[in-house]
Amino acid sequence: MTVKLALFMMPMHNMHRSYPVTLEEDIEAFKFADELGFDEGWCGEHYSSDIEQISSPLIFLAHIANLTRTMKLGTGVVSLPIYHPAQLAAHIALLDHLTKGRLILGIGTGGLGSDFELFGLEGADRQAMMLDSISLMQRIWASDPPYDLPGKFWNIGLSKTVWPDLGVGVLPKTLQRPHPPLAVSVSSPNSNSIRVAARNNLMPISANFVASWVVKTHWETYTDEMAKLGREPDGQNWRVARSIHVAETDEEAEAFVKQPGGAYDWYYDYMFQVYARMDAAALLAPMPGMDAASITHVMVRDNFVIHGSPETVARKLLTFRKEVGPFGTLMMTAHDWTAKASMRKSMELLATKVMPVVREELSGESTRPLERRRAG
Repeated sequence: MTVKLALFMMPMHNMHRSYPVTLEEDIEAFKFADELGFDEGWCGEHYSSDIEQISSPLIFLAHIANLTRTMKLGTGVVSLPIYHPAQLAAHIALLDHLTKGRLILGIGTGGLGSDFELFGLEGADRQAMMLDSISLMQRIWASDPPYDLPGKFWNIGLSKTVWPDLGVGVLPKTLQRPHPPLAVSVSSPNSNSIRVAARNNLMPISANFVASWVVKTHWETYTDEMAKLGREPDGQNWRVARSIHVAETDEEAEAFVKQPGGAYDWYYDYMFQVYARMDAAALLAPMPGMDAASITHVMVRDNFVIHGSPETVARKLLTFRKEVGPFGTLMMTAHDWTAKASMRKSMELLATKVMPVVREELSGESTRPLERRRAG
């Protein structure tokens, strides 16, 4: 198999930086990733955050579509409970055409409490809403008017004003049929979301802000659920995000990652503070069973960021993959370009020096457990 390389942009920037500047930075990162041969580029969504300021990955990726050539473009993710499914289905269809079929549709329930408050979703069964929404959108893409599509949270109806000879009443179809590939993000240990992914043919994406032991439970849980369904899990469909920094030497990489207030230190300090305020710092535990009071952002940073020279990072990635399971796509998490040259160099070294070593080491490997057993 060949491990693919993706860019995963939450995005996350220090709130004291200029919004136009960080948007240009995000655009440049996508363009550079495409030039380097990254297989995919993903962008997240938040409405009420001065740190994560891309409110619509659909709009952002529509802009990116003509600035990139080959890499697939993924929403990481669209928070389905926020939208009316008919509106979103039409927007996604448009984006799939604008990207010329390069769209991967990452879906989710949302992640920020402030967004839930903003849209009146506090206490809502957002997972049920997500599943209802994607089911309705799939039915829209698979059918023609008149529409009579009842759901649990929304009902899609259009029959009074359907004029086929004028094309009135028709909702657009996606370019990829029956629809773009679907993915869902997971983060907590033994996440039920990954069971939902298995049951609904959604490709799982493991977050970068959890420890390796948590990522390992994702594959174990996914494998368990697939066994219950009588199906073989395929790691080729599994994406794992990591914070990665590559420099010419181990010493240079370590100094950059551990710089107080630097891109990685600031990021994990912010994430730690968010989880602590939600009384959920234990979810960032580098080791299982740790007392939440003993966890610090420095501890999280030093355990979660894979860093070093190209040789060191290749070795660490292979060790990490052996520990957590046979993921098919490595997603390099984008971080603030407070030191632009170093961040671009890191991307370049990962794509041109690290990944060839990783791919060579894993050449001939199967991500299907049954095939490995047969091969043995």
